Amino acid sequence: MDSESGNNLILGDEKFRYFCLEFLKHSQDIGDGWEWKQVQGGEEGYLSKTCYQTRAIESDHGKKNEQEDEKSSTIIAEGNHEKEDDHCVLPEGALQSEVILYEYHVLYSISYQAPVLYFRASFLDGTPLTLNAIWDRVHDSYKPRLLHGPWETITQQEHPILGQPFFVLHPCRTNEFMSSIQGGTGREGNYITTWLSTVGPVVGLSLPLSYGKTV
Repeated sequence: MDSESGNNLILGDEKFRYFCLEFLKHSQDIGDGWEWKQVQGGEEGYLSKTCYQTRAIESDHGKKNEQEDEKSSTIIAEGNHEKEDDHCVLPEGALQSEVILYEYHVLYSISYQAPVLYFRASFLDGTPLTLNAIWDRVHDSYKPRLLHGPWETITQQEHPILGQPFFVLHPCRTNEFMSSIQGGTGREGNYITTWLSTVGPVVGLSLPLSYGKTV
């Protein structure tokens, strides 16, 4: 059963499962890829989604050409016009696509009585991203919020069910900021949808807008 402590919104285990299953219904309707993983031989389970994300990166070749362009521009500025390159042409290979495989899990924490977002990421060759690499991929607009709340920080710890290393957004103030969000809107909605749409973008996970239209 759910209970409230002060102004904090506490999410019970039964409500967590209920909201997750309602969340899954919409995911299946739109083909968003979420699924429920049941723990074999137990009653526990969690939401899971695996997806690829790409971003444009500058190759070493592109950086080298950029450095050569800067050097060439300096020579021209100093009056040496022996050689002028066409700087309007983008060097071949200047930009490459980096593909990362992300795996997101939403689990229930008995200690914090709140959902927790676990995730891991790896390159296509299977090499996992380090904590520093994860931080580098966090948008600058989110970093102050991670350092000063409401999630405090990204850490790496053992997955409570799989026993494997995962990254996690620390949930210590989840109930506090969820009470503020849902209390401010005057309506409850789906706890998991509201929570995940708030914390997910910090680590590259965004929900389609249609989730917000479901009750």
